[in-house]
Amino acid sequence: MTKLKDSVFWITGASSGIGEATAIAAAQKGAKLVLSARRRDELERVKSLLGNTEVLVLPLDMEKLDEIQPAVDQVMAHFGRIDLLFNNAGISQRSSVMDTKFEVFERIMHLNYLSVVALTKAVLPIMVKQNSGHLLVTSSLSGKLGSPMRAGYCGSKHALHGFFDALRAEVYNHHIQVLMVCPGYIKTNISLNAMSADGSKHGKMDENQNHGISPEECANRIINAIENNKQEIYIGKKEVMGVYLKRFFPALLNKIVRNQAPK
Repeated sequence: MTKLKDSVFWITGASSGIGEATAIAAAQKGAKLVLSARRRDELERVKSLLGNTEVLVLPLDMEKLDEIQPAVDQVMAHFGRIDLLFNNAGISQRSSVMDTKFEVFERIMHLNYLSVVALTKAVLPIMVKQNSGHLLVTSSLSGKLGSPMRAGYCGSKHALHGFFDALRAEVYNHHIQVLMVCPGYIKTNISLNAMSADGSKHGKMDENQNHGISPEECANRIINAIENNKQEIYIGKKEVMGVYLKRFFPALLNKIVRNQAPK
């Protein structure tokens, strides 16, 4: 089992939603935290919820790849090690392939995939030297199956699975764990902040999202998965069944997905 007490746990996308809830849950387990997102004021707000936990607030725009190595250096200067890295920052999409500007697909792939690869590569030598570490990645059930109006998002999440499944095998002998977190509908602002066809914010709360499980329940399941060295977890309600339909009854799932597409 992985012990969180006194570990150094770096969370990106820590200013709200799953990232914020996971920070709170990890603090309750005794972890030391590095909180990253673009908005310092929101990171400070999250820090204020963590009591006496040792916290480094480290604003970071994951789209600016040149900020990544200096951020890693700052964490090492402060704590001297990195035990867990939770690649949680990302953005979703609500638009058809035909209508979506190519630049939107580029931005989604840059933030959801390439920036994650860049940060992971920057942290990996540290974990290899430590001969220990835990890499967590927020994928999605959309990383296991396709959903209409989210093709760019699904593509970026599918890419994460290919990369981290390969990496898991490469780092096994260095005692580094890799956990793919695949949420379904979690009650966060992900649909509000999702990109529309022209790159603007979608600005609407999806009904399924609004009735999803709480970020706190999601975070508790993530913490449990870390402690038990799980490799992949699915978090949600009935939408999780889509993973098993994809595996055993793909034609049925394809029919269900087609019926969800705009007419």
